[in-house]
Amino acid sequence: MQPSDTRASVLTPDAPAAVPTHRDDRHRPGQRAFRRANLALFAAGVATFVLLYSTQGLLPVLSADLDLTPGQASWTASAATLGLALALLPASALSDRYGRTAVMTASTLAAAALGLALPFAPDLTTLVVLRVLQGAALAGLPATAMAYLAEEVHPSALASAMGLYVAGNSIGGMGGRLLSGWTAAALGWRWGLAASAALALLAALAFRLLIPAARHFTPAPVDARALARTVGRHLRNPLLVRLYALGLLFMAVFGAVYNTVGYRLIAAPFHLPESVAASIFVVYLVGTGTSAAAGSLCARLGRRGTLYVSIGVTAAGLLLSLTDSLACALPGLVLITAGFFAGHATASSAVGRTATEGRAQASALYLIAYYLGNSLGGTLGADAYHATGWPGAAAVGLTAMTLAAAVTLYATHQAHSARQSTPAVRA
Repeated sequence: MQPSDTRASVLTPDAPAAVPTHRDDRHRPGQRAFRRANLALFAAGVATFVLLYSTQGLLPVLSADLDLTPGQASWTASAATLGLALALLPASALSDRYGRTAVMTASTLAAAALGLALPFAPDLTTLVVLRVLQGAALAGLPATAMAYLAEEVHPSALASAMGLYVAGNSIGGMGGRLLSGWTAAALGWRWGLAASAALALLAALAFRLLIPAARHFTPAPVDARALARTVGRHLRNPLLVRLYALGLLFMAVFGAVYNTVGYRLIAAPFHLPESVAASIFVVYLVGTGTSAAAGSLCARLGRRGTLYVSIGVTAAGLLLSLTDSLACALPGLVLITAGFFAGHATASSAVGRTATEGRAQASALYLIAYYLGNSLGGTLGADAYHATGWPGAAAVGLTAMTLAAAVTLYATHQAHSARQSTPAVRA
């Protein structure tokens, strides 16, 4: 490979970091490599989240076709996020050994291949098993992407780069749900899954062509004991633990809401057609904007200030959605989506800045909590909806936001106490 070749091999580790110089050569805004890295991670986010949430827009169709309750059908969504959560730490360890770009590429391509098998699943059990495997295959991208950005992007641009990556996640999440939902409404859920897999494969290939080679990555052997020590250090870091809790709680809201909103829209009092109900995921465009804007919001309000705003906006949306009127329910969903994506972008970017070592493992732990929150919130929300209707699902979300506010208030108190004690220590 020539020095000017910016592509990393899929089969070989990323090149070791160059000998440090006085000049910081990490990617900055305005540089071609910065644009390519952003576009590549955007495409990878699209591929990952098209596949990860491909069944969420199909849940009412699956319930009707396979005679499932909302709770049973929701397992096709929760199984993928559960498989992803279980595989994140092993994937992060592999990325330390074989390179960020190699693991991300293999992850997206393998998951797309499994996606092509999903339409042939004969029953719910087979579909859930395949979704667990697909989620595990997808783990390489989210476990590694934040570490890649933290290593290759200048700290001054990390928040904006992370925001654009999360924006790609939102586009993928929206695109996967819309594509599968619209296709399923016309041709059935099997064709809906096939369409999602084809789109994800194209996005995975775009990622492979665009991603710049890592210049600040140093391969490390896979050492289970060293991995356990690194994980232990992260779990003893109070700031990281609070960020992990926030990721879990924000995603619990999202799982509860989006696993059930389709059922609500096709039922009384709305009675929307399935194709129209599937279109509700266009609200994800709001998440794209708020994710990209999270960096500038943090610059003005600080991390905790941005989290307070995110929690307040999400809770307001949940309360507004309780009204049995589309004129209130739809704006409520917009607020929930905006608050969630702003909170997630803020917490996830803070993980990369807080962890000074073992960034891949720090990111993996955040995402384990995040996707466990999705599985937990999605399942609890679907069961609550089945028992009491939309107020039950909204109550799950409001409980999660109350806990998130408590975590953030505690962090504010700790920071205030630390500032007050500093003069006394210096004296």
